[in-house]
Amino acid sequence: MKNKNLLLKQNVKYIVIHCSDTNEDDTAIDIHQLHLSFGWEGVGYHKIIQKNGEIENGRPEFWTGAHVFGYNKESLGICLIGKDNFSTQQFNTLTNLIKEWKKKYPLAKICGHRDFKNTKKTCPNFDVKKWLELQQLS
Repeated sequence: MKNKNLLLKQNVKYIVIHCSDTNEDDTAIDIHQLHLSFGWEGVGYHKIIQKNGEIENGRPEFWTGAHVFGYNKESLGICLIGKDNFSTQQFNTLTNLIKEWKKKYPLAKICGHRDFKNTKKTCPNFDVKKWLELQQLS
């Protein structure tokens, strides 16, 4: 029996960076509760990066996310806690996580939520492509 919620490794085409646009002390549990209130199956992101750089787990990588409408079956989502003032620790953790995931998903394109045509969001409130170039990750 095929499970519609499975995200198969070979289907991952995008690694999408988001921001929470919430309180800076929010946690994965807070986002989980928020996303449940939307009628979702819980937290839509796969990883959440706290201000101190700590990674909290969201959905497992094998479970389809709920973070980019129309692209969830082919993407993994990373959420930085905050709106547009991210810490050095968050960016360091993000860099390391992207390096790790690019080894596992070498064909995946890294982008921001705002880079998808079907959204009006500005999330993650920075230019991911330029940031990747500065980090020499592109």
